[in-house]
Amino acid sequence: MNLQKLLVLSVFVSGAAVTPNLSAQVELPRTAPIAGREVVDETASNAPSASDPADDADAPLSLHADLNARTITVTAAGQTVRTYKVAVGQDRYPTPIGTFKIEKIVWNPSWRPPDSKWAKGKSAKGPGDPGNPMKVVKIFFHDPDYYIHGTDDVDSLGDAASHGCLRMAPDDIADLAKLIMEHGGQPRDENWFWRIIHSRRQEKVVYLNNPIPLTITN
Repeated sequence: MNLQKLLVLSVFVSGAAVTPNLSAQVELPRTAPIAGREVVDETASNAPSASDPADDADAPLSLHADLNARTITVTAAGQTVRTYKVAVGQDRYPTPIGTFKIEKIVWNPSWRPPDSKWAKGKSAKGPGDPGNPMKVVKIFFHDPDYYIHGTDDVDSLGDAASHGCLRMAPDDIADLAKLIMEHGGQPRDENWFWRIIHSRRQEKVVYLNNPIPLTITN
């Protein structure tokens, strides 16, 4: 092999060694979790989906709790957007019926025993305390005595098991509270919710600019 052919072969091999393998590239999703934060593709549309009125913060939002069905139904712009299973009040401690306004939400709530026979001997629990029966968030509809709250007793959902409040699964109540805040004039980004959820010992009160109606029926 002469010198000229040897030089051509050498250049070809070197070029092949540094040529990137395009088929091995990995495409990141539009959002990727990094240390609890989201990296957002700026080309992704931030416009609300026309098929889901819950994404439109300007759409009128309302809640209906059906005590017989043991559900809370969320309606936005006249369309049902969410349905959650709940526990309702026992016969001795009935959940009040009527139309109420949700104006206050408390994340990582503390708990103080009410002045009631069933709470005799119980002690107050701070935010994040394992013995605190209030999980994740409280959504007040008849302040100070009645609210929707998270519970770790998920087996009670679908039953008449509470002392008058409405209980929900922790993930469900977090989803509902975020939706209420968005439509109630107090939206927050995902980083804010991430910090709240991971700071269980810090109580955070949010007052809505636009109260959200809740109707409770038998």
